[in-house]
Amino acid sequence: MSLALNIDHATAPRPTPSGPLDLVGLDKRELAGHLGQLGLSERDARMRASQLWNWIYVNGVRDFSAMTNIAKGLRADLEQAFTINRPEIVSEQVSVDGTRKWLFRFRDPVHPNMPPVEVETVYIPESDRGTLCVSSQVGCTLTCSFCHTGTQKLVRNLTAGEVLAQVMMARERLGDFPGGVRPTDGLVPSGDTRAITNIVMMGMGEPLYNYDNVKKALLIASDGEGLSLSKRRITLSTSGVVPQIEPTGREIGVMLAISLHAVRDDLRDVLVPINKKWPIEQLLDVCRTYPGVSNARRITFEYVMLKDINDSDADARELVRLLAKIPAKINLIPFNPWPGSNYVCSDWDRIEAFADIVNRAGYASPVRTPRGRDIFAACGQLKSESERLRKKDREAFML
Repeated sequence: MSLALNIDHATAPRPTPSGPLDLVGLDKRELAGHLGQLGLSERDARMRASQLWNWIYVNGVRDFSAMTNIAKGLRADLEQAFTINRPEIVSEQVSVDGTRKWLFRFRDPVHPNMPPVEVETVYIPESDRGTLCVSSQVGCTLTCSFCHTGTQKLVRNLTAGEVLAQVMMARERLGDFPGGVRPTDGLVPSGDTRAITNIVMMGMGEPLYNYDNVKKALLIASDGEGLSLSKRRITLSTSGVVPQIEPTGREIGVMLAISLHAVRDDLRDVLVPINKKWPIEQLLDVCRTYPGVSNARRITFEYVMLKDINDSDADARELVRLLAKIPAKINLIPFNPWPGSNYVCSDWDRIEAFADIVNRAGYASPVRTPRGRDIFAACGQLKSESERLRKKDREAFML
């Protein structure tokens, strides 16, 4: 039995919404099926599904009346039956370095009386590219000791539509759809470059504990007739949910990042407690056979630099030994502080010495420049204010 069947509560069969059905997050087959329920023939439903797909994902339209190649009568029917939702923007902050962070609020269309939930999504721009850091859960179950998100208990999984809606809303705000206007504050790539060129599933939550919804969202995001992001520009980061790593490569085909952070099981048990279930040896074994892994499609190993914890020369040499024969690059991450954290970032000369050992062993080991620290948008700093749902509300959501 797939692990996802045990832990992915949000993918269990759910009641039909009492109001219009949100089309964001439906795949083409599902979209055509719902159009068939309006009385369209199978052939016509497939054609209209392709048209809707283009309007939603290529043009960013959320008003059916703007879909000019669809007959007015059908547009009226679509307006009654469906909606194209975007999350509510609770706040939008722009860092001094141009990083942008949104707090998005989602309301459950199936259970409108349930409290809304909030997630943070971060846009990290450079002059020639822009990376969107997307959340997969509200809160997190993993309690990684260096991560701010880990201090927020899991509220629930995000649906495929809610994962995608973060991308859609960010594209809209950044003027990335046809006719859009780029913001004048912050940093956005210039010219014809897309504002969002890359997606990383590195926001709130563990993506592989919400596998089915994340899979569905990323397959839509990489669809050549939709958002059309290359799978080589989509990276999924996991703390090490070993049984779901091979399916990620085989079924989704995106780039993989591993939150490693330690080279000994006793230390990783503390920093990344999921290691108690799937220790380092098991994790690296599945990485060696990750579908498609090669020198051209290397796995990224993320390693947060914690002063006097995991940053010695001996740690660096052991990291090199562990990753032998795995096509890999090592992303060194200066620890980003947050209120109440018990860790301190390694000194810069210690980070450089660590990186030098890794580089001399033949591994690329870029040091990630901290971005958005002043607005708590940096790696490991994300956290929303959503509280754990009451037991009866949680059970209702999982129906």
